[in-house]
Amino acid sequence: MKLTPSLEKIYGHEQQSALEAQRRAEEIAFAPVVFQVSRLMLKRGILAYLADHREGATQQAIAQAAGLSNYAAQVLLEASLSIGTVLVEEDRYRLSKAGWFLLNDRMARANLDFNHDVNYLGLFHLEEALDEGRPAGLKVFGQWPTIYEGLSSLPEEVQRSWFGFDHFYSDESFEAALKIVFDGERKVRRLLDVGGNTGRWAMQCVGYNPEVEVTIMDLPQQLDMMRRETAGKPGAERIHGYGCNLLDEATAFPTPAFDVIWMSQFLDCFSEEEVTSICRRAAASMDEHSRLYVMETFWDRQRFETAAYCLTLTSIYFTAMANGNSKMYHSDDMIRCIEAAGLEVEQCIDGLGLGHSILICKRRNA
Repeated sequence: MKLTPSLEKIYGHEQQSALEAQRRAEEIAFAPVVFQVSRLMLKRGILAYLADHREGATQQAIAQAAGLSNYAAQVLLEASLSIGTVLVEEDRYRLSKAGWFLLNDRMARANLDFNHDVNYLGLFHLEEALDEGRPAGLKVFGQWPTIYEGLSSLPEEVQRSWFGFDHFYSDESFEAALKIVFDGERKVRRLLDVGGNTGRWAMQCVGYNPEVEVTIMDLPQQLDMMRRETAGKPGAERIHGYGCNLLDEATAFPTPAFDVIWMSQFLDCFSEEEVTSICRRAAASMDEHSRLYVMETFWDRQRFETAAYCLTLTSIYFTAMANGNSKMYHSDDMIRCIEAAGLEVEQCIDGLGLGHSILICKRRNA
């Protein structure tokens, strides 16, 4: 398995002493408790209160500020000492560095909300999902075969956290991606956005390029959401819908050939066999001038190990909640599927946004 040098150093060699490893084992054993305590330290404003009182605050003052009993504040604070999000000196609690990041780091907040609202209850059924190859945890919300069919029907707070998570990671890469797609030698006048969701990328495209026509290829219920989100916005008249189920192998890509076929954070929603099928049908619609752009957060191409950590654990969401058979991919696995579909990777561009890569693909022998 190929990894970046920074990841190989961490994942290929033991980093911990025996005592550190023992501590890590106990952190794993108590992970659900750690998560819920830390979430409530945020929700009840305790971490924010400590950030505003850098000199520290007493347990009684914290309890009053958070609207908690003395006992409730005490158990949260003492647990947080062991977790490492607060410090104590004499009788005054202060915010630690880890607490500061939990409070202020947008990625940590997006991940926390996503795991609480979308994943937490369903993860109880992870073993069932692994054994059966289906999103067994999704039943906590409804009886859909995948989360995508049910996305528009999920509870409002679950939708908010799902889209917040999805948009947080994609939005950071849009500026660089737009330049890669539109500022090259090839003119892009027709773009097919596959799995375009609420039209967020499509709106970026029509805002960046005044001539481009964008067609979003997605489930009909997703296109309904897209039309509501884009209605009345500048350039929305240049955004079109093509409703279909991409899991149906009989579903062909629209023709004539588009200049660009765009798939952002899309192929990770499918198994390797499904990725190959989708890319094969994309290739069938392409001509020698067309290019397929695949933008993904490949866990093996991350500069920082924290990003790889977040991505490999996000794979478990796909297992338990989304569809039961996809993941955040190692780039070698994705490239293998693309090549099996009759395409070849012309260029790989890393380091976009928070760790995205773009694979630019053409038809083989085109």
